Amino acid sequence: MEQLRDAAAEGRIDLDELDSRLEQALKSRTHAELAVLTADLPRPDSPGDRPPLVLKGGVYGASLGPGRWEVPGRVIAHGGMGGAKIDFTRAECRLTEITVEAYGETAGVTVVIPDGWAADTSGTDPGIGGLRDKTTPDRLPGTPLIRLTGSGGMAGVTIRHPNRRERRKLDGNPTRG
Repeated sequence: MEQLRDAAAEGRIDLDELDSRLEQALKSRTHAELAVLTADLPRPDSPGDRPPLVLKGGVYGASLGPGRWEVPGRVIAHGGMGGAKIDFTRAECRLTEITVEAYGETAGVTVVIPDGWAADTSGTDPGIGGLRDKTTPDRLPGTPLIRLTGSGGMAGVTIRHPNRRERRKLDGNPTRG
């Protein structure tokens, strides 16, 4: 019903068509009957088609994760004066590749990826602060590749797997399925 309302709001179907399809949706008993009502509508954007997620450290810093969040195809992080941290350990990711633009600036950027994920840091300028890649090349099948680009700036950029403290926290709070 939400897809139908969105289609009407975007002008892809008129209001009479919306009413007719909503009425059919309410009478539907199976997923197949519902699928017919939206088959001619474009699918919702995939995470790769979304605008980039921008994280700005500013004066006080900023972090994303380790809670659940859906990963877009591109993430941009500016360390600013307070630093920025992107934690992918509990992120929901349906992509095979994610571009992370990291600009260390004054306080730096830290990117934490789950075990089994891999990183390609060849597109990153280390700047004065440097680039620290503490990941392993052991990429598991079906897991994302993080393409790290940007610049280390004055404080640098670090990409790594969870440290001991983060692992204990993850182990003590398992995901709910």
